[in-house]
Amino acid sequence: MTTLKYRDVEIQQVDEVTWIIPPVGNMRVPGKIYASRKMMESIIKEDEAIKQVMNVATLPGIQKYSIAMPDIHWGYGFPIGGVAATDMQEGVISPGGVGYDINCGVRLARTGLQLQEIESKIERLIHVLFKQVPTGVGAAGAIRKLNQKEMRQVLAKGAHWAVEQGFGTAEDLEHTEENGRLSWANPDKVSKRAIERGQAQVGTLGSGNHFLEVQVVEEIYDADAAEALGLFPGQVVVMIHCGSRGLGHQVCEDYLRVFNTAVHKYGIQLPDRQLACAPIQSQEGQDYMGAMAAAANFAWANRQVIMHLAKNSFISALGISERDLDFHLVYDVCHNIAKVETHKINGETKEVCVHRKGATRAFPPDHPLTPEVYRHVGQPVIVPGDMGRYSFVAVGTWKAMEETFGSTCHGAGRVKSRHQALKEGKGKDLIGEMKKRGVVVQARGMRTVAEEMPWAYKDVSEVVDVMHKAGISKKVAKLRPVGVIKG
Repeated sequence: MTTLKYRDVEIQQVDEVTWIIPPVGNMRVPGKIYASRKMMESIIKEDEAIKQVMNVATLPGIQKYSIAMPDIHWGYGFPIGGVAATDMQEGVISPGGVGYDINCGVRLARTGLQLQEIESKIERLIHVLFKQVPTGVGAAGAIRKLNQKEMRQVLAKGAHWAVEQGFGTAEDLEHTEENGRLSWANPDKVSKRAIERGQAQVGTLGSGNHFLEVQVVEEIYDADAAEALGLFPGQVVVMIHCGSRGLGHQVCEDYLRVFNTAVHKYGIQLPDRQLACAPIQSQEGQDYMGAMAAAANFAWANRQVIMHLAKNSFISALGISERDLDFHLVYDVCHNIAKVETHKINGETKEVCVHRKGATRAFPPDHPLTPEVYRHVGQPVIVPGDMGRYSFVAVGTWKAMEETFGSTCHGAGRVKSRHQALKEGKGKDLIGEMKKRGVVVQARGMRTVAEEMPWAYKDVSEVVDVMHKAGISKKVAKLRPVGVIKG
């Protein structure tokens, strides 16, 4: 059996793309990482993410494995690209396993347009989108500032609130994970400060790696699945990547303070204070679950409003009718979340709390939680890449249920820090360079563009191929960006 050494630990290669870290020290379960050998050598060499996989394996009540996807990189407590399921009675919930941007996720909408029909109008389209969808740190004003009562409705109803206000249709909800709402959300557990931070931010992109991209379907790998998803070669689609903005960040911050005390109260020993956690059934655990779900609902409402603004921007910029645009949501998935799900653990069906941080749910065909419209092909998985190359659409499989708690990768994963990317971009015409790649970019500031240039990221095709080879998610289509707005 092939092995690679990390510190004093021999990491074992099980097959072409699967690696096992045997339990050492206080690890309660093994670690499992999906990566090619080339990726694995890079992961070992470049950051502390493997140590974080091992640290997560020490959490009380963790089941089967501490898992990491090929887009793994260092994060807060958990690695980004990490998955862990904990027992509902004996296990814990950890904000580090969800992330600061609660329900950061991706939404893909399709149109009836072909790129050749609008190619000459891409610059105008991006200009109108940039004008209509607020971007950047502290972005606000997409719609009017909501009052406290309205905010509570957003936190309780999620995307349903947005549809009730005229931002989309009931069909959109059927094409959104959890129908765009976690029912156990508890707005009472969200702080006043968090609500204040969200009041003017519904319908805004924010900054960092968040974006709205106009893309073209460049390649189809699975014709039947693509047809089910309404995708065809040359088609214009829209991808939106963002989350719960300042509200979600504040919820995470609030509960990390609570949980830093809770670990002492409940006598939980941790190798890293960033893994601060509390028993799921404790008051602190239940309070966080309610607040996290409320923040997730805010994120779904946010993406729903952004999509509606994008649709209107297309109609305005291109001078076409809604009928000619033929705009529909393909799917919306979250990749920073913890949810109670039923999985098979050592032959026994049980409820567990699945933490997905930088990981996407990938449920299979014929699963009751796979949307009915896609039940014959599997739940859509949307995997964005960097803004200069491509993104992918895939579908979930039964092997994902067996091996990863129904989870797969979520994106490209950084290979350069923001500081390194800034340094590499210094003095370069970044917008001009993107234009040479065939991508029109509008952004609030050049700093974000430099941080998000293609050289800062892994090649997402390698990430998606690992999960395809592992049988965890199946490739359906490749999408190429032609225009992007960023903070």
